[in-house]
Amino acid sequence: MAEPVYKRVLLKMSGEALQGSAPGGVDFGVVGGYADELAAAAAEGVQIGLVVGGGNIFRGASGLAGAPDRPTGDYMGMLATVINALALQAAIEARGVPTRVLSAIEMPPVAERYIRRRATRHLDKGRVVIFAAGTGNPFFTTDTAAALRASETGAEVLLKATKVDGVYDADPKKHPGAKRFDQLSYTEALARDLRVMDATAISLCRENGMPVIVFDMTRPGNIGRVLHGEPIGTLVKGGDRKSTRLNSSHT
Repeated sequence: MAEPVYKRVLLKMSGEALQGSAPGGVDFGVVGGYADELAAAAAEGVQIGLVVGGGNIFRGASGLAGAPDRPTGDYMGMLATVINALALQAAIEARGVPTRVLSAIEMPPVAERYIRRRATRHLDKGRVVIFAAGTGNPFFTTDTAAALRASETGAEVLLKATKVDGVYDADPKKHPGAKRFDQLSYTEALARDLRVMDATAISLCRENGMPVIVFDMTRPGNIGRVLHGEPIGTLVKGGDRKSTRLNSSHT
């Protein structure tokens, strides 16, 4: 089998990806499936950093109806990401892969404090590193945390895992004729408000030359496929090259 094309990656997962078909919470059967793929990638020598959202438990500002302020909601969302990080850690370590949770908010009994050099040292040693609690600051999304950690730790690519197989010019669930982009520039993603990630995250990737691949993680085997360089999803990177689109919705 061919070698992976990436040595070090940052995988951004949504919290909703961990809930499966349930209305919320963590489905450990689903988590176990992702852990199988991540363990296989680690066995091939890929150094893996993870950032996970918390939307399956609490979604920041949008979950704050009636509460006093935005920072409170964001901090609650950060704590939700720690719960998800611990679930992923347990599942990955159950498959024999050493895993560390590094939190942007200090909580020594459950996670190490995030320090960049500590994180890169863990990655160098082949440990999966899960970055929890976002950036540790309100008003920043976990997409921005992913862009930040990818840049800080020297990842070669940021893998944005979603339930859709790339970036479309319209919502493919509402518009059957929506076209999927094969490749985009950061500037076009921002100008067209394609919601690849939030604007802060995309801008940070652009400033640091961090390519982003948006792909469907719910399809079994796709993590391995993207790590081996198969052309799945949408690649977002710099340059003046015009975007390319497929002729129809991608299946």
